[in-house]
Amino acid sequence: MLAILKKELNSFFSTPIGYLVIAVFLLANGLFLWVFDGDFNILNAGFADLNSFFYLAPWIFIFLIPAITMRSFSDEYNNGTIELLKTKPISNWHIIIGKYVASLLLIIFALIPTLIYVYSISKLGNPAGNFDFGSMLGSYFGLLFLAGTYTSIGLFSSTLSNNQIVAFIIAICISFFLFYGFEAMSSLFGELDYSVQQLGINEHYKSISRGVLDTRDIIYFISITIFFLIVTKMRLERE
Repeated sequence: MLAILKKELNSFFSTPIGYLVIAVFLLANGLFLWVFDGDFNILNAGFADLNSFFYLAPWIFIFLIPAITMRSFSDEYNNGTIELLKTKPISNWHIIIGKYVASLLLIIFALIPTLIYVYSISKLGNPAGNFDFGSMLGSYFGLLFLAGTYTSIGLFSSTLSNNQIVAFIIAICISFFLFYGFEAMSSLFGELDYSVQQLGINEHYKSISRGVLDTRDIIYFISITIFFLIVTKMRLERE
């Protein structure tokens, strides 16, 4: 597994992919939060918090994470190297977990520089340091769980086609539906609208973002992640 992890990380940072992903994530957030004049601009909000960032980040992840994972297995199929991987003395689980952790680490590397936003907010508060630290910490945990779920979806999508663009589009569609689809459809179910919303990722993400790590939310994210890793393994075995 460590060999796969190192191989994937090297492939990210020996090419512009890793640096480009981090740059795009930071640039997109930086422009919306600090430069563009709009509802997301922190300086126009009138109070010190990062709600705009934690609202924007999941939507950026929907496009960014599939861009990271789309080549995970699609590239292996396209180049014919998947057969070489399977002849190595490593299990399918080691291959999957190695690729999963490498992609997740890249996302974490992209999140680390955003901690400067926390420092900026603490200085902008009146008095300095006057902000909801619990809610902010919970939101970061929510982003990590969200990133883990999107990454597992991206890995599964990359096993469905040897075309990276097709894998990219499939991952975006699945991620978007699970994040917002159930919430959008909930109004169609009358009294069951709340139960339908609970099936979606956004409801559990918002719950964690309030600063309370509810075991139901954690189990939800872990379950979705494990499910997509399992179906990834099943696809890999079939191929």
